[in-house]
Amino acid sequence: MKFAVSSSLLASHLQVIGRVLASKNTIPILDCFLFELKDNLLTLTAADSETRITVSIEVTDVEGGGVFAIPSKNILDALKELPEQPIKFDINDDSLEMFIYYENGKYNFIAQDGEEYPMPKPLNEKAVKLKMSAEDLLSGVSRTLFATAEDELRPVMNGIYFDVKEDNITFVASDGHKLVRFINKAISGNEVSSFILPKKPANLLKSVLAKETGDVTVSFDESNARIETGKLLIISRLIEGRYPNYNGVIPKENPFRITADRLLFMNAMKRVTVFANPTSSLIKLVVADNKIVLSAQDVDFQTSAEETLACVYDNDPISIGFKGTYLIEILNNIPSSEVIIELADPSRAGLMLPSENEENEDLLMLLMPMMLND
Repeated sequence: MKFAVSSSLLASHLQVIGRVLASKNTIPILDCFLFELKDNLLTLTAADSETRITVSIEVTDVEGGGVFAIPSKNILDALKELPEQPIKFDINDDSLEMFIYYENGKYNFIAQDGEEYPMPKPLNEKAVKLKMSAEDLLSGVSRTLFATAEDELRPVMNGIYFDVKEDNITFVASDGHKLVRFINKAISGNEVSSFILPKKPANLLKSVLAKETGDVTVSFDESNARIETGKLLIISRLIEGRYPNYNGVIPKENPFRITADRLLFMNAMKRVTVFANPTSSLIKLVVADNKIVLSAQDVDFQTSAEETLACVYDNDPISIGFKGTYLIEILNNIPSSEVIIELADPSRAGLMLPSENEENEDLLMLLMPMMLND
């Protein structure tokens, strides 16, 4: 079989799908990219034991067709050194000897039999199917991904929870310290259902959906999900287990309400956190008289910092402690010029909300407090 393709086009797509490749595979052929040539369409696949991503690109000067696998290191390293130019592939169908011709030379190596590449398990007939825009799915993943956990003892926390209702979809992520709940009322399902998407395919979605337009189809059963656009397909094994009752940990009565400029607050947090104890990253907030006083100290090295920030607040004075690095993460992921902080008391979780939500969206972030010494 033969075909020609742009070197930069092929390299860029292989780099995208190459993010799914594992450093150590129990199945050796999973160290390869799978190439499938049919008519003028070249389908590229990369997979590990739980996630599979496939993209398609158009090629020219096609003769024949078939499937073959190329070691990822061979092809990626070879293409990395080539400037943009058309390259020609010539593969012997019987021996799988391969030649890649470029402007001033050629590469030559043996491909592997593509028929040995593992095939994905089909979804069962009870699979739930959803349709949403690429922008809506990207928004849900991007808003929540940073709050997922790395917890071997509670694997259900290591992904994004999709809570599908008949009038909305709620995206949830939590590591036990911070929680993000993002409701999108523009997406709905035909029935109540849910699944937990692992962090790895969620990261892949975040990187590839930014360049996608149009609709995305999400199909899932008890153990697998298929996420499909026009020329992209991600298949992932889902995290099994029951996700905690996230609404149960969100405090309902929060009489202390603070409004502050998000960027000013975040930058002040970054400056003060430098002087916090690196182990705890504890930042103390004292709020009174339309001011937030941020302070941190590291007793071991006798360093401290304090900064005052203007805000809107007309209630009794309140003091609360938060982990500075977590609060900075939350402020960095709120898409509004002002942030609203709702507090009940120093021992209960604080809520961080955008001052204005986008149409059909409802974003809430929660952060557990830390105990203050004084």
